[in-house]
Formats: sequence, structure tokens, C-alpha cells
Amino acid sequence: MSNPTEPAGDSVPGTVGNDASGTAGADADAALNAVEVQLSLLWRRGRSISHQLSRQVHPDMEPAAYGLLSVIRKQGPIRLTELASSIGVGKPSVSRQVAFLEGLGLVSKEADPLDGRAQSIRLTPEGEDRMHQVQDARREVFRERLAEWPAEDLQALAMYMAKLNATYERDGFPRDEPA
Repeated sequence: MSNPTEPAGDSVPGTVGNDASGTAGADADAALNAVEVQLSLLWRRGRSISHQLSRQVHPDMEPAAYGLLSVIRKQGPIRLTELASSIGVGKPSVSRQVAFLEGLGLVSKEADPLDGRAQSIRLTPEGEDRMHQVQDARREVFRERLAEWPAEDLQALAMYMAKLNATYERDGFPRDEPA
């Protein structure tokens, strides 16, 4: 993958060499610092985009609620406990957000067919329609942003991101299956 910020010369931060000067450790530290800076920037931008997207669904919606809608849309009807687990937060927080979304008419609860004591949460037709519009617009912006990237770079980015996500799954984060 091409990198416009690579320094001139033979040394690329993050590469491991066997030189006697011990720069391999320093190179790895510099590479990890660069990854941390770039990921922090990406996460900040991601939070900002989530805020914008949530406001497109409804002006009073918080980004956390938009994230719940995305999970519900992707996974279909889902129990509250499964929804909370899939995003890594507690049931009370998710319950409050679901009640808010239900009040907006974007989700509905129904008895779970497998356990009548539990409830299954699903998007309403209105919720599906709003999410469809917002996510289609988001995908179009994403395509525009990455239109200049060669397919090989996009594939490499996807591979490295999958590898990073798999690393976090080992720490107990839920696995998110591709759509």
C-alpha cells in the first residue's frame, strides 16, 4: 500500500531489522505511536460522523441510539440482552435508548417466539426507511472519499482492519460478522 508519509531512505517506521544499533525496538515504538495517532484521529472522526448520522435519522437522537439501530437493522429482531452484549454496554443503558427509539416510532418490541417472557426488538417500517436513507447516503460519501484508492490498497486496508478487530476479539470484545 502506498504511503505518502513514508520517510525518504531505506528505513520505514515499524519494520523490524536486525541491525546492531538496536533501532528495531525504536522503529516498532515509532510505528505503534503512529498507529495510535491515526486510530485516535479515525475514532474522533467516526464519533463526529455518528453524531451527524444520528441527527439525520432524528434531530433528538444520540449517536448511541443510532448505533443500536444499525445493529438491529443488521441482525434483525434481537433481544435486549443480546443487543447490549453486541455493543458492550449494560442493559439499563440499552433499555433507555430502546425506549427512546420506541417513542420515536423507529423500533417496536414484541414477545420473543422462543421465550414468551423475553421481548424481541425490531425496526419498524419507519425505522427501516430512515436507516435505509441515511446508510445509503453514508455509503455514497464513503465511496466518493475512497474513489481514488486502488483496489489493492482497499483490500489491504480491509485485511489489516480485520486483523486488528480479531486482536480485540481475543480480549472479549464481541465478534461482528460482516454484512
